[in-house]
Amino acid sequence: MFDNLSERLSDAARSLTGKGRLSDANIKDTLRQVRLALLEADVALPVVKSFIERIRERAVGEEVGKSLTPGQALVKIIHAELVRLLGSESTPLNFRAQPPIVIMLAGLQGAGKTTTAAKLAKRLRETEKKKVMLVSVDVHRPAAILQLQTLAQEVGALHCESDASENPVHIIERARDEASRSHVDVLIVDTAGRLHVDQEMMREIAAVHEKAQPHETLFVVDSMAGQDAVNAATAFGQALPLTGIVLTKADGDAKGGAALSVREVTGKPIRFIGVGEKMAALEAFHPDRMASRILGMGDVLTLVEEIEQKVNKDKTEKLAQKLKKGRGFDLSDLRDQLEQMMNMGGLASMLEKLPLPGKVNAAALQKSAGDQAIRRQVAIINSMTPAERRFPKIINGSRKKRIAFGAGQQIQDVNRLLKQHLQMEKMMKRMSKGGMKNMLRGMQGGGMPPGFG
Repeated sequence: MFDNLSERLSDAARSLTGKGRLSDANIKDTLRQVRLALLEADVALPVVKSFIERIRERAVGEEVGKSLTPGQALVKIIHAELVRLLGSESTPLNFRAQPPIVIMLAGLQGAGKTTTAAKLAKRLRETEKKKVMLVSVDVHRPAAILQLQTLAQEVGALHCESDASENPVHIIERARDEASRSHVDVLIVDTAGRLHVDQEMMREIAAVHEKAQPHETLFVVDSMAGQDAVNAATAFGQALPLTGIVLTKADGDAKGGAALSVREVTGKPIRFIGVGEKMAALEAFHPDRMASRILGMGDVLTLVEEIEQKVNKDKTEKLAQKLKKGRGFDLSDLRDQLEQMMNMGGLASMLEKLPLPGKVNAAALQKSAGDQAIRRQVAIINSMTPAERRFPKIINGSRKKRIAFGAGQQIQDVNRLLKQHLQMEKMMKRMSKGGMKNMLRGMQGGGMPPGFG
């Protein structure tokens, strides 16, 4: 989401190379570059002005320490101000109340409220161990009610029936009663959206809010909406007592301005960020980690948390035991690793959270390491016989031709996969002998995981 902004901010910091200290003269052009980068990213003009002024006040006259270059000193200041702009601290949902705790989602049509409701239900069930019920009061769009019912089944949440002929306020009354009888911990309310803010919509949603008495009222906003996101956030903030924001579609081509503007304009914390279409693609928002991502420093803490939550520990343990016994890393093992990587959004999603060196082409990685690329590799392995997966060395030219045809790929793709497997097999041997140190040694200096260099 912040690729272009990250690159522009890095270029701005590099322009200070060779300076002994940060002065008004030598940071004037740099701050102009930062201002342009933020405006191009669709950050609201008042937010840009106050942000630049705070950086100027902190930067001018600051001595550069022995361990820091002027560029690094400026990046440190920008990081601190980004953290402040994004909310300083993460704000988790408050569950200290008598259940059912009601969470209401509001926002414009197309922002992703219905999908976010299901993603949030899944997250609360798995990470907070809550019993969750979903209900839709979007009587203007019957398809939304059916969509929420389908998604509730997918994520294992309860669903309160509703109909387009009902009054939204009556649906809320029934949903609260049903949630209480079913001993539900959290009731998530998906409200109606509109293509634009209008008075009728605001009156309806205010009536629903009054009846629901939600503990959390979250404004769902599309990251790609740009300035429209700021305008909508302002209107909803005036009509409802918002308690937080959910940014959706952050994995798209968004410039990132919404993330930097909405928090400042509404004064409400960003609670979650949607990073993909899968039901598990909803991350808790951490201002300090997001600021690091924007500045190209990575977000290793979130990556570690994802690994703990999404990696199949049984399969990982079995592979470790297998390697300890001296048995080789075969193509079935590679398929397991690829599938687990896909569960985490693909290698590209993981690399976004790592502090990659400037020479690494992020766009090329996205193309080579996305879900589609991994699916093609899994298809090639599935096209093999059990013996070929177990003993890759028996795969000759005629076998490669058959495997490629069965997977709908080219022979070059099969060769590439076999080369990747050979590299990973060597890496796994190093791991079994010397642990993670030996594996990481091969990735130092910007080296990519095998097959993606």
